[in-house]
Amino acid sequence: MDSNIFETRKDKMFKLFVYFCLTVALVAVLYPLIYIVSASISNPSMVNSGQMWLWPKDITFEGYRLIFGNDSIWQGYLMTVVYTGLGTFINLLVTIPAAYALARKDFYGRGFFTALFVLTMFFTGGLIPTYLVVRDLGLIDTIWAMVLPNAAAVWNIVIARVFFQSTIPRGLEEAATIDGATNFKLFFKIILPLSAPIIAVMALFYGVGHWNGYFNALIYISDRDLFPLQLVLREILVLQDMSSNNTNMTGEAAQLIHSNQQLAAIIKYGVMIVSSLPVIIVYPFLQKYFVKGVMIGSLKG
Repeated sequence: MDSNIFETRKDKMFKLFVYFCLTVALVAVLYPLIYIVSASISNPSMVNSGQMWLWPKDITFEGYRLIFGNDSIWQGYLMTVVYTGLGTFINLLVTIPAAYALARKDFYGRGFFTALFVLTMFFTGGLIPTYLVVRDLGLIDTIWAMVLPNAAAVWNIVIARVFFQSTIPRGLEEAATIDGATNFKLFFKIILPLSAPIIAVMALFYGVGHWNGYFNALIYISDRDLFPLQLVLREILVLQDMSSNNTNMTGEAAQLIHSNQQLAAIIKYGVMIVSSLPVIIVYPFLQKYFVKGVMIGSLKG
């Protein structure tokens, strides 16, 4: 029997309202994406003047030609890949064992350590003390300054801890222990193979954070060869802003500034597309794990 027969007028109005809200949300999400893609292949003068507001105008691929021929952008891309890969590996190396240890009921003092970890979510040393620690450790202008200060996020440890508590049966651990498995063997041979969902979630959380991160590089890195892609993109945006603010100059200086502004404008949207592609490509494969991770974080632990 068709369920639509039992739909009342209020049900239909509510369904229309839901579709309307979803349509508005879809437009709000799609418009920036379409605009960036269109701006990346449009004449920058038309973009800056507002003539291009949705679809491309005076299509040109000069921006992508400049991007693929720019050594600093490719160097930034390479360093971002290094920071993301190495940083995510270190994050998982710290987060997963820490979360599993805190989830074990036989771990003496786990309540104290959990409270100590959570305390750092609300009270931190601040930027200057953190910078002094990084400097005194000799990490300034090194790759390690980008991956070690954020080796673990307490919130992610809490999420992983809840996963272990709610998903891994205690009886399984006890059975393995009775069979003679040590804690290391239990963790590597039994727990890790069963933890693929939370490992994927943590890898996505940390990986996106490293890929989009630029603040640590802004503070700790002055060597241009170590700049991540996001910092290179920031320099392009700053260059355009500085160029647009110098409107009182005339002659060759004004022409040079205008040329730099056009160059920055045609490159920046293309760099946004190029820098976002890896995350966009990877996300669909991890989406189901991402949703599960969000649900795990909502459970009582």
